[in-house]
Amino acid sequence: MDYRRSYVKDIFSLAPGSEVDAYGWVKTRRDSKGVSFVQLSDGSCFQDLQVVLEAGAFPEETVKQLTTGTSVRFRGEVVESPAAGQAVELKATQLEIYGIADATTYPLQKKGATMEFLREISHLRVRGNTFGAVFRVRSEAAYAVHKFFHERGFRWIHTPIITASDCEGAGAMFAVSTSLEATGHGDDAQWKLKSADPTQDFFGKPAFLTVSGQLEAETMALGLTNVYTFGPTFRAENSNTARHLAEFWMIEPEMAFCSLEGDMKLAEEFLRYVIQHLLDHCGPDLEFFNQRIEPELLKTLEHVATSSFEHMTYTEAVEALAASGEKFEFPCHWGADLQAEHERWLTEVKVGRPVILTDYPKEIKAFYMRLNEDGKTVRAMDVLAPRIGEIIGGSQREERLDILEDRIEEFGLPKEAYWWYLDLRRFGSVPHAGFGLGFERLLMYVTGMKNIRDVIPYHRTPGSAEF
Repeated sequence: MDYRRSYVKDIFSLAPGSEVDAYGWVKTRRDSKGVSFVQLSDGSCFQDLQVVLEAGAFPEETVKQLTTGTSVRFRGEVVESPAAGQAVELKATQLEIYGIADATTYPLQKKGATMEFLREISHLRVRGNTFGAVFRVRSEAAYAVHKFFHERGFRWIHTPIITASDCEGAGAMFAVSTSLEATGHGDDAQWKLKSADPTQDFFGKPAFLTVSGQLEAETMALGLTNVYTFGPTFRAENSNTARHLAEFWMIEPEMAFCSLEGDMKLAEEFLRYVIQHLLDHCGPDLEFFNQRIEPELLKTLEHVATSSFEHMTYTEAVEALAASGEKFEFPCHWGADLQAEHERWLTEVKVGRPVILTDYPKEIKAFYMRLNEDGKTVRAMDVLAPRIGEIIGGSQREERLDILEDRIEEFGLPKEAYWWYLDLRRFGSVPHAGFGLGFERLLMYVTGMKNIRDVIPYHRTPGSAEF
């Protein structure tokens, strides 16, 4: 056997009479009048392959070992299937068992399980229908991201995971240090600080896990013109909610010689492209989500993929919210961050399609966003989507050295940590823009999954770093 073996998804397209090996894990086995029917899955597609074991073809003791979770290889003939919902099935002539799963202890049985329980067995949950579908969609979405940017001449940039600067100026960062040392082992280990002096630490200065690759991406864009990052980022906010992770993946394009208008155009094209790609290539998985997770999911995705996005300023949005007559949980006023309930009202009630908001108050946005002529707002934009709210955030970056220095001081950030970022404004500065999209937020949107922990293989949240 090798990597070129047939996948279950390929077997469905074979003509009856073909001989083939089928590898995978047993979902279920049903015995009927001496004949056994095994549902086999290898994760390559949503549909299971039905394997027929005719009476007397294999020892009874061997067949009884085909319990849920057991890994096997069947060899047999592809035949037309009399069962509804499948064109072909496999009539087995050979059987090899690789690993038995004890039916009394295997935790992923056919009966339903809660999402909370499945998170406790994240190392096994991908074998089930829901998470098999989630991670196939995740893989296809990642491919669509790279394909979109590659087709438009963007270069993929690997920005550092360890950084000495805080991109967002929020301070919620994980420190990277070798200053802690342990005495003892396991649960008995005691930790103490070797040195509180950061100059004695590994990097000779305070270092952190990055919250964004944007600043480094800007340096690459001001030389390669159009670039993007797609990698892991980290935030140490103690937010134990269904929408927050401590470790997550970000997609961040940066474009030199680009205005906010160009940034908005790219964001709209990007979102429509990825959604349409998934509609074209993940039909059975999305249909499952549509039936089991989020009613009318397909209708929503198809609408977004074919809609033009509405544009309005932050000020216009606040005025519309104030005049709506709605009783929101969080009052809305100029200068306040919009909440998810406000964003959903704008997209679902006011407009009925995605909305791009622009020109936010400078106090609620990051230091690097270009200051507008009014001195009160910045050239920021957020893409809001029905059912989830904000899905993309971006801006035109501040290319003027003096104003950027003032903004860094306003945020109380150490200017010396950004000497290299300021150099970009000293040497050949140009207008440039970009945006960021949390990959897991996008996956929640396209699958309808309600908790962000369920669209990443192993979630990292406050109090949880299992596996």
